[in-house]
Amino acid sequence: MEGRVMDAGAAGDHRRLKAAVYASACTVAGMAPHWLPASQSFWPAIVLAALLGGYSIRTVLLESLRNRSDLQQVSTSVDPPSAWPAVDVVVAARDEQAVITRLIEHLAELRYPAAQLRLWVVDDGSSDRTPELLAQLQQCFAQLQVVRREADAGGGKSGALNLVLQQLQGRWMLVLDADAQLQSDTLERLIPVAERGGWAAVQLRKAVANSDVNLLTRAQAMEMALDAVIQQGRLAVGGVAELRGNGQLLRRDALIASGGFNEATVTDDLDLSFRLLVHGHGIGVQWDPPVREEAVLTLAALLRQRQRWAEGGLQRFFDYGSALVSKRLSGAQQLDLLCFFLLQYAMPMLAAADLLGALVTRTLPCIWPLSIVALGLSGLAIVSGCLRPSEGPPLPRMTPLAMGLGIVYLVHWFVVIPWVTLRMALLPKRLVWAKTLHLGEIGDDEPDLAAPA
Repeated sequence: MEGRVMDAGAAGDHRRLKAAVYASACTVAGMAPHWLPASQSFWPAIVLAALLGGYSIRTVLLESLRNRSDLQQVSTSVDPPSAWPAVDVVVAARDEQAVITRLIEHLAELRYPAAQLRLWVVDDGSSDRTPELLAQLQQCFAQLQVVRREADAGGGKSGALNLVLQQLQGRWMLVLDADAQLQSDTLERLIPVAERGGWAAVQLRKAVANSDVNLLTRAQAMEMALDAVIQQGRLAVGGVAELRGNGQLLRRDALIASGGFNEATVTDDLDLSFRLLVHGHGIGVQWDPPVREEAVLTLAALLRQRQRWAEGGLQRFFDYGSALVSKRLSGAQQLDLLCFFLLQYAMPMLAAADLLGALVTRTLPCIWPLSIVALGLSGLAIVSGCLRPSEGPPLPRMTPLAMGLGIVYLVHWFVVIPWVTLRMALLPKRLVWAKTLHLGEIGDDEPDLAAPA
């Protein structure tokens, strides 16, 4: 897998420069309307709101609501392939004593030809009882293979996955987090979809298993439904779908041809999405069956997690920017990426700069038409996602109050994105791969994960 890893120091240097240029450009663009005549100061935001709002309506609401393609919504009965391909289910685990036993027990219940299925766990330098539990599980499950790395091996989750990738022989690699829970028929339904669609990767919808714990977990459940709706909508209009780490099915030959997992990024899934894209490999999205996972329980944990997601998201645009504007991508893909970047990363930066400009010039903020359109459409997409028929944990019941909660919750990105961008621009980067704590307290009383009859 030659060239799979860029030097962390060099990567940090060029990302810091690009982040500084990007932050400066957003600051100028966000403050500039305050020096225009009052009658013209709102026009930049109105024009952007019309353009991005129109694209969002087409992508998120119209195309995704049609939902007629087998690639977007797959029934519970899928024609099996003439010969089932070999599948390796892979988990990179560090200090997962709370969930590792439940995970392996559930994976052992997957319905798939036994000769074509292998389970792999990379014990990534665990310091708790994870190694001991894995040794016990190996005695019970013959198909379980355990690979161990030292805690200081480097490369984070990407390093762990690259290590096991060298030993895999299957056509498909299903990557899971340690808190993942799958329905027993997941592979029987997912593999035919991937084979029939010609995808290099397929991402399962992520469903929050503990959405009823508090308002924060409920909001995260709404966000995951929103994300799946957006992903399917982008794909339906010829745009780009992305991997989400947990529940991602990867075709091994495409993964290797794209250089494997990047060990110089903090989000292996987002980086790999662009690696596959620039090498011409398509990613599909599957609404059902979902992969269940735990949502974080506190605001502090959420902000730590989202800062990592924001940093990894920006890193990939900085790293692959030249390829994204080349002829490797279609016009529809480039338009999709431009609109997505403006909405996800540029709009929060413009809003922050707009507030700064308002304070400096003692005028009213100018960017609010764009923000209102974006948040309003996001609220409608939340409703669209949560009203869909779905397997797995029940999605939050939609009421005006629930929709309002979802919209208010999304405002945290208006804080996270500017903070992370400035930090990337001003501070030297030291790569730190942080893991989300899994408690394993939700879902233990749900033994039947099979699809409903």
